[in-house]
Amino acid sequence: MSQEVATSIAVIVGAVATGMVITWSIRRVINRLLDTGEELLDERRQRIATLWSVARRIIWVVVFIIVVWTVAIIWEVPSAPFLAVGSAVGVALGFGAQGLIKDVIAGLLILSEDQFHVGDVVRIAGVSGAVEDLRLRVTVLRDLEGVVHYVPNGIIDVTSNLTQEYSRVVIDVAIAYQSEVDEVIEVLSDELAQLRADALWGPRMADDPQVLGVERLGESSVDLRAVISAVPAFRWDLKREALRRIKLRFDSEGIEIPFPQRTIWQRPES
Repeated sequence: MSQEVATSIAVIVGAVATGMVITWSIRRVINRLLDTGEELLDERRQRIATLWSVARRIIWVVVFIIVVWTVAIIWEVPSAPFLAVGSAVGVALGFGAQGLIKDVIAGLLILSEDQFHVGDVVRIAGVSGAVEDLRLRVTVLRDLEGVVHYVPNGIIDVTSNLTQEYSRVVIDVAIAYQSEVDEVIEVLSDELAQLRADALWGPRMADDPQVLGVERLGESSVDLRAVISAVPAFRWDLKREALRRIKLRFDSEGIEIPFPQRTIWQRPES
């Protein structure tokens, strides 16, 4: 093996190794930041994780192109044919991949505007679920049943983020018309206050719960409404626990939760 060939192989191996080391180093820094950054807020941690999930793909592509280009230069491979092919492919993509370009641009806007992160629960394009991955072209959601949805970013026109900063749990409770409304409101307020004072559930609330009062006069019930400001990750757990406690408290207080009733009048045959 000639000295020139050995030198070329050594340079190629060095270029590949350098690319791998750069990628590994960046990944290690980001992972350590996420693992040891306990002082970071959850929102910031989610943002870093989301940006990293997209950036690592871009880094891999850039490093791969640099390494391939370096190898081509070392082996003195003519670049003109590749540039011609690249230009033709670029023109073809410009005409035939408008949807892809739209998805990528939409993905960049989602990242830059900080609309949602990996881990958020969102409602987009008619589906709801937790964001498992945010890519330049698609957003990957997993719903409560475990079904994975791949939503192209270009078709997302309205985004509803259910877990950004804080969440609000709305609780509607129906009582019978025979019940004393003011007394029931006091009972409901007291039960929610006990939930707030609970050592387990209290820290999962972002603020004190509020009983807003009578929301609606229904056909067979008086509907009361209360709201709880919750830490986003616990909004559904808080609602279930609040409803469970309210049901048990109403049973102990003898407060009736009505069900639909219908009175039938039968006319005489004559």
